[in-house]
Amino acid sequence: MSGAEGPPLLAIDAVTKRFGGVVALNGVSFQLEANKVVGLIGPNGSGKTTLLNVINGVVSSDEGDVRLGERSIVGRRPSDLAANGLSRTFQTARVFNTLTVVQNLFVPLLHQQTLERSKATARANELLTFVGLERHAGHTASELSGGQQRLLEFARALVTHPKLILMDEPFAGVHPEIKKVLIRCIRETVQKEGASFLIVSHEVPDLVNMSDFMVCLVEGRVAASGLPSAVVHDEKVIEGYLGRG
Repeated sequence: MSGAEGPPLLAIDAVTKRFGGVVALNGVSFQLEANKVVGLIGPNGSGKTTLLNVINGVVSSDEGDVRLGERSIVGRRPSDLAANGLSRTFQTARVFNTLTVVQNLFVPLLHQQTLERSKATARANELLTFVGLERHAGHTASELSGGQQRLLEFARALVTHPKLILMDEPFAGVHPEIKKVLIRCIRETVQKEGASFLIVSHEVPDLVNMSDFMVCLVEGRVAASGLPSAVVHDEKVIEGYLGRG
């Protein structure tokens, strides 16, 4: 996946990460263009979450480079990367349970001292309506269901108008209606705000339908990458992950 004009939004270049004697990532390379959804699939233990952690600075790679636009982001702190347009959601929704729903959305804005409160409030209310949580704005986050907390985390990830959102298993264990809302919101965010997504998920049919590009990791290596319809029919992907069931 390479653009004809300028650098890709995100470039993963020969990234390797070891934990002791375990090689979690082994020379992983691919690119992500602006205004795209990239699906990242693979069996448990294949390195998917480790790769997200490397991209957003939770862990450092041992070899290789990660570039956001033209700049290497290796060694940058997650807070620095967030300020430069990189956002993240997690396998288990991380919300501030004792804060209200709308207060959760103010958290990413705390370091933006120049932002007017009225604009911050308008953005927060806009996003709560976007994900369907506007009626819960004054409730504490602990009062929300697990699926609603996932929607809240997603809305919070969008507050700062990020260029790239990393999502780790956003559809796992959520009600089908919540999943529909998330998929709709992801698609509309790409269309209306020009953001891109890198999404890890075992919900392969959904990911095939919503992704522009797909990467499959098996044992820390890229087994296949390309159009989703081609990746899921690749022999290495079938052998290493999907099976022939």
